[in-house]
Amino acid sequence: MARVSQEHLDARRRQILEGAARCFARSGFHGTSMQDVLKEVGLSTGAVYRYFSGKEDIIAAITGEAFASIRTTFEEATRTTPPPTPDVLLSRVLGGLFEGAVHGLERRTVASLIVQVWSETLRDERLATLLEEGYAAMRTVWGELVEAYRAAGILPEGVPDEHVARTMIATAHGFIVQEALFGDVRREVPENGLRGLMSMEPQKAS
Repeated sequence: MARVSQEHLDARRRQILEGAARCFARSGFHGTSMQDVLKEVGLSTGAVYRYFSGKEDIIAAITGEAFASIRTTFEEATRTTPPPTPDVLLSRVLGGLFEGAVHGLERRTVASLIVQVWSETLRDERLATLLEEGYAAMRTVWGELVEAYRAAGILPEGVPDEHVARTMIATAHGFIVQEALFGDVRREVPENGLRGLMSMEPQKAS
């Protein structure tokens, strides 16, 4: 029997994830059955279950990939001197997430899947754990990025690292929700918007 290459295995796994994501986007997690996934990807039950134990396992894999995409962008930023400012960084994060988290899907579909995952964590302990771990990792990386900002003289002292991290993460969350609900979150939208906010000077009281 010929040995199956890792490239083939990776491509088959990707095929399953993309097909399942399309199903989830159309019908939601609860409205999608494994039979729906099998029909979408055109594979046998045995072929799919070779990679995933069930629907929840597929959802967890999609969630993990989304977090990995975001974390990679943040980590690359911490290794850049000087680090990209928040307006540029957030544009990269959202662009990378929508364009690379689940290949072959439209931006709005990816955002919709992420929002579904967030709501699903309220009832699924496994997903809730993944979300907590991903959020903790993001805050750690952002803490490192804040230190890099201070070292480069971009960010003044006195602003708690965690407050900066949580604000930037919340901004990313907000744009993901906007994309899911309304679409049209182009890279330049958060970049220009944040740059404008960052450039404002406080007015002196008259």
